[in-house]
Amino acid sequence: MTAYTLEELGWRPAFLQSLDLDREPVDDIARISAVHRDTYEALSPQGELRLRPMPADTPVEDRPTVGDWVLVDTALERPARVLERQTLFARKAAGSGQDVQLIAANVDTAIIVSSCNDDFNLPRLERYLSLVREAGALPVIVLTKADLTDNPDDYAARARRIASDCAVETLNALDTDELAKLTEWVGKNRTLAFLGSSGVGKTTLLNALTGKDEAVSGIREGDGKGRHTTRGRSMHRMINGGWAIDLPGMRELALTGTPSGIESTFDDMLALAGQCRFSDCRHEQEPGCAVQAAIANGELDGDRLVRYRKLEKEVEHHDASLAQRHSRAKALGKHYRSVKQDRKSRR
Repeated sequence: MTAYTLEELGWRPAFLQSLDLDREPVDDIARISAVHRDTYEALSPQGELRLRPMPADTPVEDRPTVGDWVLVDTALERPARVLERQTLFARKAAGSGQDVQLIAANVDTAIIVSSCNDDFNLPRLERYLSLVREAGALPVIVLTKADLTDNPDDYAARARRIASDCAVETLNALDTDELAKLTEWVGKNRTLAFLGSSGVGKTTLLNALTGKDEAVSGIREGDGKGRHTTRGRSMHRMINGGWAIDLPGMRELALTGTPSGIESTFDDMLALAGQCRFSDCRHEQEPGCAVQAAIANGELDGDRLVRYRKLEKEVEHHDASLAQRHSRAKALGKHYRSVKQDRKSRR
């Protein structure tokens, strides 16, 4: 049974700040390495652990996700609580509700993987960039399958136009020499995560960096879209001593609570907005609109403004709906307490 020191698992002194060392011994700390429907896998100095889920009434944001540090309740063999996170990736859960799904935590670098084929999609890249920047991790865009196109530099140039100061790399994931481009972001005891759609090469990159041989699927004929490979969220030891989190492909990524991430991703357009004549400019037909002027002279892609508005409305709608739901729950709780108190006074 493999055991790692906390330092080998990526532990940092900052995590001590969320511990009450008089009651919460460091010896009971573990890191979540995989999340399943009814159990967690964790790594610790005591070896590999299999933990039961937390109580069903535990709020979603207080439940562990892959990459989390947890204090283990050794008697109940389950996480007692999640330690304060350095970074957290989350998205709106599938469906019409407003629930949040936790994706990964305590990630230092996020490798946003796309490919030089029909999967390349600027709106999706902007969503991933917003997610990563809101989480506080370092984003890096990697465009795979560069060997299957005559113009990989064109794909890279299009990505750089929306990536601001984010690094963009093109590579052939099957070429060992080209994988050296990633070594700058995969340091010892550091954690990275692979984000992207199915079939873009995430598992191939994981195999190369970890020395494993996970299953790899090809791409479908006709649309160039990948077949699903990764089915769970899991953390793997890399050859250089770092950690890689493999995540299922996410073609649909509904954002939630990411206003600062969106602002960072669209900082070029927002800088122009600050030059408009009117502070409340809607960037439509107002005189002195710097955004529309930039679109007219080709400095800014008009579709980028459309995509920004869509993301902004999406997040505002989710946050408003969530606030309304919390308000209703609070009012209902107050009503129940009032009724209960009234019944007691009648006895």
